[in-house]
Amino acid sequence: MNRVGAMIALPQLRLLRMAKDAMDRDWSSPIDLDTVAAHAGYSRYHFVRLFRAAYGETPGQYLSRRRIERAQELLRSANLTVTEVCMLVGFTSLGTFCTRFKQIVGVTPTEFRREARQGAAAPIPGCFVMFWAGGFATFEKPGGPPRP
Repeated sequence: MNRVGAMIALPQLRLLRMAKDAMDRDWSSPIDLDTVAAHAGYSRYHFVRLFRAAYGETPGQYLSRRRIERAQELLRSANLTVTEVCMLVGFTSLGTFCTRFKQIVGVTPTEFRREARQGAAAPIPGCFVMFWAGGFATFEKPGGPPRP
C-alpha cells in the first residue's frame, strides 16, 4: 500500500478488497468495471480513484498484470500457442495481449517462452491444459445427449 493508501479508512479498504477478490476470482472472464465497482459499492469513477490510492495502480492495470502473470506460467509450462494463452487468460485481442505483455515483462510472449524453456522440462500438452481450463466446447447431437 502506498502512502496515500494509508489514509483510506479500514471500511473502505475492506470494500476495495472485496472487489479485488472478485477480480482475482474471475480473472479469465470478461470483467466489467461497473460490476467490479458494485462489489465495493462505489461508482466506477470513485472506485478507480480509491483503488489507485490504495494499491498504486488502476483496476485495469491490476487485472492486466494478474493476467500476464498467469500467461507467463502457461508459456513456461504448457504446449499452447500464444493465441491460445491469450484467450485462456482473458484477453480478447492478440495485439493487446502482446503489447501489454511486452510492457509488463519487457519481451514478447514468444521471446519469453523461448527463454523460459531453455533447459526446462517438457511442456504439458495443450489438450490437457485446455481440458482443465474448460476450453473445449460441448456439442449436442440432435436427438441425443451432449457429447464432449
